[in-house]
Amino acid sequence: MRMIRFGRTNVSVPAVSLGTWGHGGPRVTETGESVGWAGSDDAQAKEALIAAYRAGITHWDTADAYGDGHSEELIGEVWDTVPRAEIFLATKFGYLQGPAQHPYDPQFMREQAERSLRNMRTDVLDVYYFHHCDFGPNGRYFDGALETMHRLRDEGKVRFIGLSDWDGSRIMQFIERADPDVVQPYRNLVDDDYESSGLKAWVDAHDLGVAFFSPLKHGLLLGKYDQPVDHGQGDFRSNVDDFRDPEAIARYQRAAAAVRERFGAQSPEPVLHAVVGALLTGNPTACVLLGQRNAKQVAAAAAVGEALSEDDARWVRAQYRS
Repeated sequence: MRMIRFGRTNVSVPAVSLGTWGHGGPRVTETGESVGWAGSDDAQAKEALIAAYRAGITHWDTADAYGDGHSEELIGEVWDTVPRAEIFLATKFGYLQGPAQHPYDPQFMREQAERSLRNMRTDVLDVYYFHHCDFGPNGRYFDGALETMHRLRDEGKVRFIGLSDWDGSRIMQFIERADPDVVQPYRNLVDDDYESSGLKAWVDAHDLGVAFFSPLKHGLLLGKYDQPVDHGQGDFRSNVDDFRDPEAIARYQRAAAAVRERFGAQSPEPVLHAVVGALLTGNPTACVLLGQRNAKQVAAAAAVGEALSEDDARWVRAQYRS
């Protein structure tokens, strides 16, 4: 696995890192929104964590909201096999509501940090992310949340500060004041505001680490679906229109077929190689977070991670946007 320097953290992490959203299982919020992933299996998830470590995938990303802490708990159960000191461990807070009816209440934030430490049976979080940039009307909760984050860092419970969101422009609204070490934006070949939002320029200028989440658009870009699918209640993918759109599914199939033909001799996982590699092009401090819920998915992830040439990246993007 190719390793990259994770920006100013100066930590080496694998270019393909492990995302554990899917380890939390299906989940429905109090308002009826599906925010988890169906089809999870705890035993396979733990096997995947161990396989990832053995494959050199030593940067693991999770969140308190994934299964309401369940994903974190599964991580905490593998330290008898995986050395904790060899894993760069990131978690997030911000999607679970506390007594104040907003997630960035300082007291609730501290309680969630302590809970994450207990769940994962660790004394320190290598990266602690603001999971989103909704800090209330006019950002009214931001100062208290940032002060709490700094105190956690000063106490040695957090090493590096992270800032995440689905929208790069929202990250940009708070990035100067937050001064994060790492950012985690949503990015794939179809949904991509990384450059247009100004986030790439900031990352490059300030030497930040960056972790792209959902780089496969929840699996759609692999072209593995041949008809619309409903993943059911509790599964976030049920909210994604393209899973119900025959034209979108056909477009992704055509793109994947073209990519497979072009890169089939270069990688045992040609589509994954191209879809991931195009995001890494020109981004030396970036990794991608791939969901890996079983050992087979780990093996596929471990086979990719090289950045494409500028020409190849441009060609791949064109296939998915035409």
